[in-house]
Amino acid sequence: MSDDTGAESDADDVPAEVRERIESDPYCATLGIDLRELGAGSATTALTVTDDLLNFHGTPHGGALYSLADAAFAAASNSHGDPAVALETNVSYLAAVDVGATVLATATETHRTRRTAEYEVVLTTETDGERVATFRGRVYRP
Repeated sequence: MSDDTGAESDADDVPAEVRERIESDPYCATLGIDLRELGAGSATTALTVTDDLLNFHGTPHGGALYSLADAAFAAASNSHGDPAVALETNVSYLAAVDVGATVLATATETHRTRRTAEYEVVLTTETDGERVATFRGRVYRP
């Protein structure tokens, strides 16, 4: 993908200090969210659903899935090395998963300018690729 500056995204072009900062997120560690992949403008995070992440319906809490998507969104949007902060997000929940299932959140940069960027995050089950949710977000790049 190219941005409005003409620069091409390179999956191997994430500064080491940025990767370290993203990998050491304390909130993600608390929930059990792992960074699986990180590239320029893209990221994949993973979360295995445990009993502690269920709501009173016995299904994964929407906040846990939102956090998983948000972690991928944050990683992808900050992967270029410049700070990026969320302007807006939304999520559509499509299916519930069982305890023990691992959910992947794959963020893809869909538009980037000097000051803003947009990302789509697709949440799927690791075993069969069933879509669980779709998340979209925009960031401001000061």
